[in-house]
Amino acid sequence: MYVESFLLFRKQLLYNYIFGSTLAVLGVGGVFIFFTLSLSITEVYYMGVILGISFLVMAFFEYRAFSKDIQPILQVFENDKMDLEDLHNAFNKLHCFPIQTFKRIMGPHLFGLTIPAVILAASFISFNLLSIPYIFITFAIIGAILVAGMHAIIEFFMTIKAVQPLLKELDLISTTQFNHTFTQKGKMVMSIKRKFQLSFLYITVFPILLFGLATQVKLDILKESGQNYWSWAFVIILIGLAFAYFGAKLLFLDVQQPILQLQESMKEIQQGNLIKTDELYSDEFAGLVSGFNHMVEAIKDRDNQKQLMFESFLESLSAVLDARDPYTAGHSTRVTAYSLAIGKRYGLLEYDLSLLKKSAILHDIGKIGIPDAILLKDEKLSDAEYYEIKKHPEIGANIVQQVQGFSEMSVVIEGIMYHHERYDGNGYPSGLKGNDIPLFGRIIAVADAFDAMTSNRPYRKGMPFEKALRIIEDGKGVQWDPEFSSLFGDLMKKGVFNETSFGTVQFQDYIRNIS
Repeated sequence: MYVESFLLFRKQLLYNYIFGSTLAVLGVGGVFIFFTLSLSITEVYYMGVILGISFLVMAFFEYRAFSKDIQPILQVFENDKMDLEDLHNAFNKLHCFPIQTFKRIMGPHLFGLTIPAVILAASFISFNLLSIPYIFITFAIIGAILVAGMHAIIEFFMTIKAVQPLLKELDLISTTQFNHTFTQKGKMVMSIKRKFQLSFLYITVFPILLFGLATQVKLDILKESGQNYWSWAFVIILIGLAFAYFGAKLLFLDVQQPILQLQESMKEIQQGNLIKTDELYSDEFAGLVSGFNHMVEAIKDRDNQKQLMFESFLESLSAVLDARDPYTAGHSTRVTAYSLAIGKRYGLLEYDLSLLKKSAILHDIGKIGIPDAILLKDEKLSDAEYYEIKKHPEIGANIVQQVQGFSEMSVVIEGIMYHHERYDGNGYPSGLKGNDIPLFGRIIAVADAFDAMTSNRPYRKGMPFEKALRIIEDGKGVQWDPEFSSLFGDLMKKGVFNETSFGTVQFQDYIRNIS
């Protein structure tokens, strides 16, 4: 998979090179040469030979330079065992690759093409194979420099785009294999200011200079031939404008992409998704993206601290209830573990499981408001006392409702409020029926009933797991949600929990591992 990403990257570079060369060298330079000079058919052939040989020499030297530049990246994907240091070198090399591409065009590409072309053209003129003045060779050198610069700026911007998928791939490899995320930490390879300066020079000034140079050559030819200047000039101006428009569009897209990326990332933050954005840039946006990701990490750390403090607060409330009623000590912990097991099997996401955990821990917190004479009674409750006990879901909901600063508290309250509702509508406090009972209420109801049946009380001994499971099985669709009853039964049959390890420590460990 990783090698395939590299091959796609190299293929994209080749496509960019062919496109850029065609646009700049043939589309601009070729038109300027063949459309400006008055050449015979034989001279056009000789000029083609000169350009063909020069192109082969250029390809040789440029390929050597390209192979050297890409080697640190290639060796990462060739090695069976990837090394973090090699990955980091490749990551840095990719950020520098657009500038290296620019330098290759202005170095091996330019001189590899120009030097052989000058030597061959001078030789052909000396042997009377080309009937053009030697001064035109000087003009051609200047023109080659101008066209190479125009080609280089196109390649520069297209290479910036090409390296980005591979930067993502390297960061993914580093994260998955070494748990390390790459970052530029705001380090710039080339500033936006420098990009605009180069773009202005190569996209605007160079085409004007090239047009001026071609005009000089054309006017010298027109003095002798009497050809129409303006029909020639119109075509040349159109080519220059088209090139300037395309170059300006590449510059615009280069600036637009990180802005749009940050805007999308900000929308994710507003929706509560604390996701870092990709660090793909080597200009001022590198610092902006790095700062954004630092902000995301800071928010995550802050939220984690708040979450831990909030959960500790909830567990303290639960502990207060356990301390008041020693006969039910550990009940909330076990109900939480059972509820999380059901929720996970049902397919709840991590965030929803964390909410379910809070709701289950506090499902009986309302019993704090029940008088000791009723809550701690060793005998069976009278109807009046049972009526008072039935108030604890509403009391608990009112207590938790006072907690501020947690956006999803209403979902947590639903589990506290409705864990004694029955699926057939005969439960309390609201007599809700079926799926009208909130999700957390239906899940906790199964867990709470099972633990109540299997836990010891002063006036009775807890029943065996198998008997309690049979009761829940018989009550599916009547007292309890049929789906959650079945899920819980399957979990217990698979031995997720058993009577021999029926202790608070086991359940606390389970809660930590699952949520």
